[in-house]
Amino acid sequence: QVQLVESGGRLVQAGDSLRLSCAASGRTLSTYAMGWFRQAPGKERDFVAAISRSGGSTRYADSVKGRFTISRDNAKNTVYLQMNSLKPEDTAIYYCAASKTAVIATSRRNYEYWGQGTQVTVSS
Repeated sequence: QVQLVESGGRLVQAGDSLRLSCAASGRTLSTYAMGWFRQAPGKERDFVAAISRSGGSTRYADSVKGRFTISRDNAKNTVYLQMNSLKPEDTAIYYCAASKTAVIATSRRNYEYWGQGTQVTVSS
């Protein structure tokens, strides 16, 4: 089992950049594909980005493609989400998740472990 803790969320202005971190403990992170999801008030928890176990493959939601970058440092047991050109519609709680599947997954049901989330607020 793995425990995940997100950090880095805060209030920023539109156009700013922010980097979220997800620190894992309990098991080696390299055994999991990792994903970031987000949930805005009153909305479903949506897929944002995912990365394979080795970091060699990534996938993004259309809404963030070209602005967000997911990466991982397995030696530090940490996954990152670099967010550039932030927009007010990016405002949400961002969750890190771990998947035991061998391929990148975009569905929440493929992720077994979740962090508590970190709030990102983008003002216009």
